[in-house]
Amino acid sequence: MSLLLEQDHVIMHGVSWRTFQQLLADRGEQCGVLLAYDCGTVELRVPSQEHEWIKTTLTQVVEAAAFARDLHYRSLGSTTFVREDLARGFEPDACFYLDHADAIAPDRSLDLAVDPPPDLVIEVDITRSSLDKFPIYAALGVPEVWRYTGREVEIQCLIEHAYRVSDTSRVLPGINASMLARFIEEARTTTNQTAWFKSVVAATATLRRSP
Repeated sequence: MSLLLEQDHVIMHGVSWRTFQQLLADRGEQCGVLLAYDCGTVELRVPSQEHEWIKTTLTQVVEAAAFARDLHYRSLGSTTFVREDLARGFEPDACFYLDHADAIAPDRSLDLAVDPPPDLVIEVDITRSSLDKFPIYAALGVPEVWRYTGREVEIQCLIEHAYRVSDTSRVLPGINASMLARFIEEARTTTNQTAWFKSVVAATATLRRSP
């Protein structure tokens, strides 16, 4: 087993599925450490304050858009998603069920062999040497990823088993990458978080979903 240690994450290679499951079990419900597994490679992440702020801001954008459009959704945060048959698993920074919100019950454990993956995953990736999670997301069939790179927000849509950058969201039509970047900048400079949230609601209220 080889090990790569960075300031905010650790990457280990040559890790069995059983060992990955043991890492999850040993961590338990402890907050602050997120894991991902891709065919023998494990990443353990400890999110920074900036990381958590960006995640929360993008999460609030989704919630504001859902509120503005009166959409039913489920937010499952950093829920653990695994597929042993695919030897892959991940814990997102945040995730949402929108199109498939009715298929998910909060009091029932998820089984991705039969349950759909989240419709939208939010990923804050400001560390260059972090694990590329797009092969994991693609294998598990996540339709869309909003990825913050430290410079911009990318909207990545799954098309024919691969992700392609899209200017506009598919799960929340009308919301585009430049709009997300603007919301983040406005949140960073605002002195009134409630007023900012209301402004996002107003900006997304007219952006209706397709029938």
